[in-house]
Amino acid sequence: HCQDQGSLNMSWQGYVDQQLVASGHVSKGAILGLDGSQWAISPGFVLDPAECAAIAAAARNPASVLGGGLNIQGAKYMVLRADDSAIYVRKGSDGACIVKTNQCVLVGMYGANIQAGACNTVVEKLGDYLRENNY
Repeated sequence: HCQDQGSLNMSWQGYVDQQLVASGHVSKGAILGLDGSQWAISPGFVLDPAECAAIAAAARNPASVLGGGLNIQGAKYMVLRADDSAIYVRKGSDGACIVKTNQCVLVGMYGANIQAGACNTVVEKLGDYLRENNY
C-alpha cells in the first residue's frame, strides 16, 4: 500500500467505492499496484494473485495482450483494445476497462445493464485525475 498519499485524502478503497462503483457505470472495481499487488477491491470481486499479476503486466506492456485475452475472476476476456491509455476487454455482455497510472492499475468491470463506453469514461477519468496528481 502506498504510504505517501499527499494531497489525495481519499483511501484507495474510497476511490474504488466512491469514484468507480458509486458512479453507477462500474459494477466492480479494483486498484492494483504495478507489481500486481491488490491495493483496494470491491466486496465480492475476487481476483487471484496470478490474475492480478497478469493484469498489471498487461497494463505495463499493452501490446503483449493484443489479439489475446486476459483472465478475470476465472473467465477469459477477449482484448478489444490495448494501448498506452487503456485496455478494453469483453466476454459476452460483460467487460472491463483497465487503466495504468504512474503508480497503479485501475480495473473497472461492467455487466449487462451498463454501457461499455460509460464504464470506460469513469475509469479513464479517474486515471487522468490520479496521473495529474502524480499517482
